[in-house]
Amino acid sequence: MLARSCAFARLNARSQWVRYNSSYPIHRFAELASRPSSRHQIYQSLSTDPYVNLSIEHFLLEKAPADSSILFLYINRPCVVIGRNQNPWLETDLRVLHNDRRPENKNTPQDDAAVFVRRRSGGGAVFHDEGNLNYSVISPRTSFTRDKHAEMVVRALHRVGAVNTSVNVRHDIVMTPGEELQKDPHEPPTRKVSGSAFKLTRHRALHHGTCLLDSPNIHDLGRFLRSPARGLIQARGVDSVRSPVGNVSRDVADSFFSMQAVMDNVIEEFARLYGVHSDALLRARRARALEPEIFAGDDWVSGTVGEAHEEQEPQIRKGVDELRSLEWKYTQTPQFTFSTYPIEDDPRERPPLPSSLPPSTRAFLRLKHGAVIESNISLSSDETVASEQATRVHQVLNGQKLHEITLERWVEILQQGLAGTDGATESVVQELSRFLGDMLGGH
Repeated sequence: MLARSCAFARLNARSQWVRYNSSYPIHRFAELASRPSSRHQIYQSLSTDPYVNLSIEHFLLEKAPADSSILFLYINRPCVVIGRNQNPWLETDLRVLHNDRRPENKNTPQDDAAVFVRRRSGGGAVFHDEGNLNYSVISPRTSFTRDKHAEMVVRALHRVGAVNTSVNVRHDIVMTPGEELQKDPHEPPTRKVSGSAFKLTRHRALHHGTCLLDSPNIHDLGRFLRSPARGLIQARGVDSVRSPVGNVSRDVADSFFSMQAVMDNVIEEFARLYGVHSDALLRARRARALEPEIFAGDDWVSGTVGEAHEEQEPQIRKGVDELRSLEWKYTQTPQFTFSTYPIEDDPRERPPLPSSLPPSTRAFLRLKHGAVIESNISLSSDETVASEQATRVHQVLNGQKLHEITLERWVEILQQGLAGTDGATESVVQELSRFLGDMLGGH
């Protein structure tokens, strides 16, 4: 039953009245979000689960009216999020992320371990935590430009004192250091504080971005985003552009600067940009409850969303299940090669192998959809023996999904393929297994 508001509006001269600015039970979210008249929608998420937030976002992209404009703000728990067409073995260090490749760990991150997420949009790899604000704007494709909403966020940042922020030619938000920092020759001329990714459908445009406001991990992002195998992998798909990053809070003197202040101002700028009803803005800025709460007027919806909507809306739950699945996370990866020596497709010089391995060690993998389709792994300096070793290993390795190969499995595969051949002592097999496990996240 609807919770009655004290505000009423006259519908027409025949004295018909319609209730507006009413609160609704949270199970009405999907109905209200997809209602043809819901032209303006503003939501804040109470969830820090990246799978839930990205799935709510995707639901809004697919189900909201084609002419609607939507703002969705959320903060995720620590996680690395890569683009749809990226390679996790190249873009992340899987060793320091929650190990979801083991069945017993798949959906139960331990302690504060950051999780790995592949989103549905393009773009590069980013790190999220409690000091990073994620903003998402869904709008008609006909009125969309790639800078429009980044500039909206910059106006909000200026209002809270971050006057040195601007949008660059890559559609990122950057911050120029203040006068006192510009004197430091080691200080980069600009620091990236917000990156963007986009997804365009026939009628709709999704622009979502990060905003590093006050990340406690700002000096440690490389630990998550620096792959130990970067010098050994050649990948198709989108490669991330590396840039110096910084926190907005670093250059804001105002003691009243806060995450919520930025969110309030982003909401206000969105409302100005799209002519949102004042009641929708009022409800959006009051969204502070610990439980989901939805309000709606004639042409707007506003309020908070969260994990309850995963439980109540099958399409959101389906989206969460897809994003969590290992098939989506790993087998979505475009074709790539891993090689410890120069090859025709990738003639770069390679970093030296560990001294614990014979100098003649060679390791090559070609993978498609995350599974091995070609390999050449050998230890012997004798070409004939090395060819035999590579053939035997490939017979075991062919078709194996890389994300399923643990360190223990590497030992089994190499022992089967190399046992009894030249140079394949137990200790060398263990060392090669450890090396491949370290490079390819098989811990």
